[in-house]
Amino acid sequence: MRVIITGGTGQIGRVLAADLMKSGYDVVILSRHSERVTGLSADIRVERWDARTAQGWGKLAGGALAIVNLAGENLAGSGFFPARWTPERKQLLRQSRLDAGRAVVDAVRTAQTKPQVVIQASGIGHYGPHGDEILTEQDKPGDDFLARLTVDWEASTQAVEAVDVRRAVIRSGVVLAPKEGALMRLLLPYRFFAGGPMGSGRQWLSWIHPSDEIAAIRFLIENPAASGAFNLCAPEALPNAQFGKTIGRVLDRPSWLPLPAFALRLVLGEVASTVLEGQRATPQRLLDLGFKFRFPSAEAALRDLLKP
Repeated sequence: MRVIITGGTGQIGRVLAADLMKSGYDVVILSRHSERVTGLSADIRVERWDARTAQGWGKLAGGALAIVNLAGENLAGSGFFPARWTPERKQLLRQSRLDAGRAVVDAVRTAQTKPQVVIQASGIGHYGPHGDEILTEQDKPGDDFLARLTVDWEASTQAVEAVDVRRAVIRSGVVLAPKEGALMRLLLPYRFFAGGPMGSGRQWLSWIHPSDEIAAIRFLIENPAASGAFNLCAPEALPNAQFGKTIGRVLDRPSWLPLPAFALRLVLGEVASTVLEGQRATPQRLLDLGFKFRFPSAEAALRDLLKP
């Protein structure tokens, strides 16, 4: 069975593609620069697309098991320091997601044999800041930029439901990849014995081990009962300060030097809200469907990821 992954050359897409391929799926990754894609198994097909339309690849949707839509400009940019959310960048973040979603919808609509499921990426920023409140999939979206962005992102593929295609929306927490993304940035000060809480340290961090992220996406693809929104985060969310202490314990480093909120806002601007205003999300619907987390605790996850 064929699985098509948009945004398949990113952090999650590559690992998902390899995992599906090992299970015998016919995996197709869509990339704007297919000629530059390296490091993938020869059994994984890479097809060129313009990230806006179904031109050139739409025919592959016919008879596919799933389309996993992960495409969208990276929120933090490609550098070590997150890119500021200027008006121009905000437009890019939004438009890249809407364009990719529209392309997926067009491919599904024109397919004579519809894909069985569309997996639509999103994030727990959907809920906006809620302090200590525990958030499930039933909670309403927030009203800050990131929340409004996820609302639009999720809606970009909603039209496939009108042609009887099952759709599952994955609201991912922070995926703990030690060599890229948020965890890479969090680890650096600890490696120099200068780690500590960010801002007040009381804001919640909802996280997920990459293995559980991939397993959850597989679970949603393969489970016919799975539709609607799902929080992809471990059952154990932690306050920022406690998560930092866990990093320190795993690396045998102190966690003592706070990074003031004003300094983060000065350097990062509005992007600082992603670390200073967290969400305490719980994966209620995944648990209700019987999904089992391999790494439900932060310490176990970090020890697995950071082991020598």
